[in-house]
Amino acid sequence: MVVLFILPIVAYLFFASGIHNFGKLPILTKSVNELSELSTDVVLNNKITVLGFLGHNVNRKKGNVFNLNQKIYKPFYEFNDFQFVMIVPKGQEDSINDLKKELVTLADIKKWKFIFAENKLIRTFFSQLKTDVSLGEDLGTPFVFVIDKERNLRGRTNDEDEGTKYGFNTNSVAELNNKMEDDIKIILAEYRMALKKNKAERNKK
Repeated sequence: MVVLFILPIVAYLFFASGIHNFGKLPILTKSVNELSELSTDVVLNNKITVLGFLGHNVNRKKGNVFNLNQKIYKPFYEFNDFQFVMIVPKGQEDSINDLKKELVTLADIKKWKFIFAENKLIRTFFSQLKTDVSLGEDLGTPFVFVIDKERNLRGRTNDEDEGTKYGFNTNSVAELNNKMEDDIKIILAEYRMALKKNKAERNKK
């Protein structure tokens, strides 16, 4: 009986210690540009952002959006300062409205943000992310990227499949389940620990 009681506590301490000491996601690109060239309503600063590019054919990306919505958005959207930002070429407004009508039947979509921008601005913004991913001819990609509150692109430097991993392929439910979900948990835990530490330090004064 004692063993059954102690083991869960030991496991908790082990994993909590692991996240605290080893769980920070590496910064792969520092100081990503703010969205001011593309939008005056949506910002990256002080937000944890999942960033995506849907391109000119939004209908072809619906499956990607639904995968992301079910596997990542729904479990985490209630966390403070967490948002999903999709950059879309101008002219796709009707397609996005149709997409939002479908999404709202699946989840509260208040943290989904859609930005419409000129093609040139999209290319410029994407290029400064400095990833190994390329935009398609339609200015879209199935990959999404995690941007922290200081506007740094986070990822993996020792991924078992890719080595350096800049983004997550929303075509793959397995990748969302096995990799992106873990990384989102880590970055949320990182900020929650930092918040608790700051509160503790303020209480000492």
